[in-house]
Amino acid sequence: MTTYAPVPAFVDQKRHPRALLMILGAHAAVIATVMMAKGYMPIRLPDPPTTIELIKEPPAPAENPPPPQPQDHRSTIDHPTTSIALPPTNDLNIDATPLPPLDPRPIIEPPPTRVIPTPPVRTGPRFLTRESDVKPPYPASKLRDGEEAVLRLRIAIDERGRVTVVEPVGAADPVFLAAARRHLIARWRYQPAMEDGHPVPTSTVITLSFQLNG
Repeated sequence: MTTYAPVPAFVDQKRHPRALLMILGAHAAVIATVMMAKGYMPIRLPDPPTTIELIKEPPAPAENPPPPQPQDHRSTIDHPTTSIALPPTNDLNIDATPLPPLDPRPIIEPPPTRVIPTPPVRTGPRFLTRESDVKPPYPASKLRDGEEAVLRLRIAIDERGRVTVVEPVGAADPVFLAAARRHLIARWRYQPAMEDGHPVPTSTVITLSFQLNG
């Protein structure tokens, strides 16, 4: 049974501090006695023993490991080998003629054949005008004034051989040019130019003279 020290019902407020300390000490002694009686004293357990485990290091690898040995994967035959008897060498017909030596020179292949296209066969126009129709009529005004002219003309000839265009090459008197143009378109005829046997239009340059004594 727990017992406590009696506490007086009336405490003098003017009690000396030393007496207060003594009361507190008595209380502490009573509390300690009660705890010892109840078995509340702390018990210090011993520390567990220290266990040391040694770890072995793996051995260091070799600097130059030996190469792996090749395995023999050849097949084996369980049945016995059959031997075939060959006839003597003297009975065989062997041609002992030596082969010709190889040519050490490099083999040069011929260049590939080039096919050159044949150009078309072309012929120019041929003059077919009658002699009586060659000279154009002399312009009357030029004949009266006694003027002469030499014209250089470019004429176009169609696939029928007829003159279709007359143009001057360089300077030309307009009166002589008009007389020449009318006559050539009306009277002059050509055998047309040919290309691979077919008539084609073409052009040519001519020189036409107007002379009084001609």
